[in-house]
Amino acid sequence: MALAFVFPGQGSQSLGMLNDLAESFPVVRQTFTEASDAFGRDLWDLVTQGPVEDMNQTQNTQPLMLTTGVAVWRVWQEKSGAQPVVMAGHSLGEYSALVCAQALDFIDAVKLVADRGKFMQDAVPEGKGAMAAIIGMDDYLVEKICELEANGEVLSAVNFNCPGQVVIAGTSAAVRRAVAQASAAGARRAVVLPVSVPSHCALMHEAAEKMAERLKSVEIRSPSIPVIHNASVNTESDPEKIRELLVRQVESPVKWSETINKMVEANDVDKIVECGPGNVLTGLGKRINRAATSFSVSDPENLQKALAACAG
Repeated sequence: MALAFVFPGQGSQSLGMLNDLAESFPVVRQTFTEASDAFGRDLWDLVTQGPVEDMNQTQNTQPLMLTTGVAVWRVWQEKSGAQPVVMAGHSLGEYSALVCAQALDFIDAVKLVADRGKFMQDAVPEGKGAMAAIIGMDDYLVEKICELEANGEVLSAVNFNCPGQVVIAGTSAAVRRAVAQASAAGARRAVVLPVSVPSHCALMHEAAEKMAERLKSVEIRSPSIPVIHNASVNTESDPEKIRELLVRQVESPVKWSETINKMVEANDVDKIVECGPGNVLTGLGKRINRAATSFSVSDPENLQKALAACAG
């Protein structure tokens, strides 16, 4: 059996994340210093002092979350933890996975995701787009509601997080209609999310075009550890194909359930480590496939538990 690593994306950030880990492992602060120099803002100050509103702005959140994932990975390497046979990242987390798999240079990636966040923020005026979580409803019903409630506007299912949890995105009015319809049709919960951009839907087409141009200037190498991509649910060794998938990812759904199932079925994965703050992906993993045990490692206590469980 084998180990996989997964990296969270936007939504897992919180004020004070990694504080405890940073006290025990200087490499955490060192990683933030590297990223801050590249980004042009003190990211450690942002994560420890806030304000939260700044931290949650997409153009800040993306380099922040990338840095957090890489910092935790470096801690794992310092502790000589077991090595994964495959990796994946949820949305933005795919960039963290590619850095840790040595396909992207860390400093290049910090600058790249800062631009990615700006392109996404600029693609849709604030308030014009929205995202919502639909809980307790079959995937196909959520997709059907999106078809019915679009009314000529953009509306689609964009994050297939786990069975019974789908995130939708589109114009604000269309998302509100879908939320009302999902609630009426029996969803356990349907709620608009506090995000500043409607990620992974057709409203991001302009951002995807800008990313295509931006990615031309970045060196991408064949990953040292295979990375399953959001847009295709496949691994790639060809740098040009990785480039194409990163462009597609901006306006394509995140197929997370399929990704975890592929890890288990194609790679014999029985342990999954969530490399970054919080435990969102750990919770999803438990609901997607019980054949794999998931661990989060964003504090010293859970890090030690995961190291011990994954040893040998």
